[in-house]
Amino acid sequence: MDKYIYFAAQLPLLVFDKEPALGIEKFLEEGRKWLSDSDYTLLSEVSINASDPAKSDPAVLRGYKLYEFMLRNELKHYRQSLKARQEHKPGLFSPMVLKEGNPLDVEKKLLQLRWQLIGELEFGHYSDIEFFILYYLKLQILKRLQQFDKEQGKEKFLTYTELAYEQD
Repeated sequence: MDKYIYFAAQLPLLVFDKEPALGIEKFLEEGRKWLSDSDYTLLSEVSINASDPAKSDPAVLRGYKLYEFMLRNELKHYRQSLKARQEHKPGLFSPMVLKEGNPLDVEKKLLQLRWQLIGELEFGHYSDIEFFILYYLKLQILKRLQQFDKEQGKEKFLTYTELAYEQD
């Protein structure tokens, strides 16, 4: 565990929507040096998109996956209610998260909700495998945020809009 403390101590602080000083590849490369083989294997399989908790998952990972499952369910019910012209009040977040802003703003807000959950799950984890799992989830969120390109998004939107008109 002394190796884990050293590894945790050398990791830079992560701030939402700010480019990290350490990328995913470098983090995993360093993890390979400091973590046990089984912990490294577990860590390398963690994904922000996972939503199916397993009994063998560490508690924080189960918590994250359960939240992701519930978040996706809320989004599904919200979209279904829009199609049916009914009102749906999400239980996990304010309806304003989905109503205010453009699709990019909404996506950023949803990523921020995930970030906040991870922050809550971090309590009591400072240099164990669960700390590294949460750190890795945050790095994945930051990578996703960095992939947003306003011009590219606008171009795709216009392309999809044109295709939709052509199909009518």
